[in-house]
Amino acid sequence: MALSRVTMDQRFVSPNFPRSSAYHPEWIMASVSGGANSLWLAEWLTEALVLRPGMRVLDLGCGRGASSIFLRREFDVQVWAADLWNSVSERFQRVRDAGVEDGVFPIHADARSLPFATEFFDAIICIDAFPYCGGTDDLYLDYLARFLKPGGLVGIAGAGVTQDIEGGAVPEHLRAWWTQDQGWCLHSAMWWQRHWEQSGIMDIEVADMMPDGWKKWLDWHRAIAPDNREEIQALEIDRGRYLGYVRLVGRRRTDVQLRDPVVAVAVEYKKMPLLSGPR
Repeated sequence: MALSRVTMDQRFVSPNFPRSSAYHPEWIMASVSGGANSLWLAEWLTEALVLRPGMRVLDLGCGRGASSIFLRREFDVQVWAADLWNSVSERFQRVRDAGVEDGVFPIHADARSLPFATEFFDAIICIDAFPYCGGTDDLYLDYLARFLKPGGLVGIAGAGVTQDIEGGAVPEHLRAWWTQDQGWCLHSAMWWQRHWEQSGIMDIEVADMMPDGWKKWLDWHRAIAPDNREEIQALEIDRGRYLGYVRLVGRRRTDVQLRDPVVAVAVEYKKMPLLSGPR
């Protein structure tokens, strides 16, 4: 048991992520809500997205709240921890036990129906969840950006590919894992950059991949899901040819006015003859 604990400790310690390495492995394991170490990805993202004390931050698709707690503790920001699929009460207990309930506010919310005021946030981040929040929809960024102050930042980090797979030609070694509900939502950093730039509302500041990100992805799954043989085998064979972690940071342009979304159309009923003549 002691040897196993030491091994587990080392798996979550990395010179690339000094902030994350300070967190207890059992706490990290108890906070798992997805296929990535949210602390590693949050730390990598915040190297490119500067957070200052007191900023209002939306942690979109935060899962069970580990990334939200990390952001509050490490950067002294106020975090709205929004998620649809995970229990908001369990998330609040984690926040309270971490001693950050004064600055992390768990919210149960749908990413397409957010309960916030226009231009409320200084920054919006999304860790390994943006495609599932609707981020590949051509219109979603326009919707999301209205909650961001002009000049504010949007940052995403999560699973992606080094090159986009076109025409359904999935490489043989990825076919067993590449399913309709996960594979086709993965894109390259350049794809995301084009996708955001075409909206006309974002200036892209960073679009890149984590060096040896596939190894971090593989290490994480060996630790938390050793029975997930399809994904582990895909990563072992792929060795970074396609799979890895993608990061994107954009700044909302100050010279672009976002139009209010159409939520209802005002019409007035006028009674008219149903038929054009007698039958």
